[in-house]
Formats: sequence, structure tokens, C-alpha cells
Amino acid sequence: MLRTLSPVRFSAALAAFFLCATASAVPDAQNILAASDLIRNPGGTFSVTTRLAEYRDGAQVGTAGVSVLSRTAEDTGQYSTLVTFFDPARDAGKRMLKRGNDLWFYDPVSQSSIRISPQQRLLGGAANGDVVTVNFAKDYAATLAAEEDITDGDRTARHCYRLALAARNKDVTYDNIDMWVDTANNRPVKARYYAQSGRLLKTAFYRGYHKELGVERPVEIVIIDGLDPKWVTVMRFSDYKLRDAPESWFQRDYLARYQPG
Repeated sequence: MLRTLSPVRFSAALAAFFLCATASAVPDAQNILAASDLIRNPGGTFSVTTRLAEYRDGAQVGTAGVSVLSRTAEDTGQYSTLVTFFDPARDAGKRMLKRGNDLWFYDPVSQSSIRISPQQRLLGGAANGDVVTVNFAKDYAATLAAEEDITDGDRTARHCYRLALAARNKDVTYDNIDMWVDTANNRPVKARYYAQSGRLLKTAFYRGYHKELGVERPVEIVIIDGLDPKWVTVMRFSDYKLRDAPESWFQRDYLARYQPG
């Protein structure tokens, strides 16, 4: 004979069913962040040219250019990165190396390398840590804060996941980040970067999507200062190439000998 549930038991069973269904439908924030990482950056070993321009009140006041070589570390999945300056001329040949959570700066004039902070300003609103290749999913713990409609850098409405990112260690560039990722394709759309105090440092828009190494990637990031919205820095990426670079290049002792190809 079929058993008939009492109204109380039926209600409890129904509530449990919907609770499980709702839980399974909630997207995993860390997976979303990892998917957006794969859109921002290729895996493996690659090079890219990064040009920066600083604007104040709409007028360009500074530029910088670097060539970047990045390699995925086999042990951690994070990137090791070699950065070589070519613009302005006074900085040509200077280099930075990111390995693990360490960031080193090499000056060919003094032929010495020193450890520097990723938070240190490189040009305008761009910090040293902004030009090295970063895997956010390795450095930050993500939680899903909301789903909401926002306006992207091209003034187009996007329905996005808002992820709250908390640093896993103190050596990363930012303590906390709010990141908006398009629900339709996991493309990064916007980010807000915060100091440990909670002060907004800057807002960034990912835009100019273009196919690079087989994937539509943002080739421009517009950075707006957290206090002065008329202070803007634009980062543009070009010349993506897959490379073959040995692990030995990504060592502090190799900085003096490294020559970008």
C-alpha cells in the first residue's frame, strides 16, 4: 500500500527539495573567478607588450611601455613573470621579476636587484603588481556577493556576478577586490580595488575584447583613481605570442643576463 505523508511531513520534504535545488543552482564563485582568469590571460608560457598612458583632466601626462614574459609555475599554478621596460628611454633595460609572492627590480646601471612592493606605483594609477601576470583564483578567496546589472566600460548594460575577493596572503597587490564578471560568458567587466583600511584605491574597466591566442580577451584596461575621477590610466595589450622559456630564466640571478626576444 502507498503511504500518505502527513501535511507536516509533506511540507518538510518539499522544503528540503527546494533547498537542495536552490543550493545546486548557486554558481561557485571560485570557479567563476578561475574562468575569468583564463579569459584575461593565456595559460602556459606567453609574451605580451603592455603600453600605459596616464591622463589628468583629459590631457596625457605620461607614458610607459614594457614587454612581459610569463610562465605558469608547475608547482603552484601561479605565473612567474619577467618585465622589461622600453619606454621611456631613461628606463630602457630595467627589469622586474615576479616569482611566487616576491617581486624584484633590476637596474642595469647599478647592476643590482632589490626586492620591491607590488603596491608601489609604476605610472599613474597602475602599480607594479598590475603589469605582472596574476592568477586571481590562486591569490584570492572568492565569494558570490550578488547578481546585478552594471554599465561596462563601453556604456553597455551587462548582467554580472559580483565577486568579493579576499587576499589569501599579505604580499599580493590588493587586500580586497570587488570584481564583476559577465554571467553569459565569464568575461571580466569591472573591478574595484581596496586598501586594507577599506579605502577605494581605484576602479578598473576591462574592455576592447579581441581574439588573442584563440580567445576573446580584454586588450584594454581603463583605471580610474579612487579619489580623483579625472586621473585616468589606460593599459593596452598587444602582440600576444606563445613562447618557450625555461624555468631558469625566472630566477633573480638571471635578471642581469635576460634579454627579451
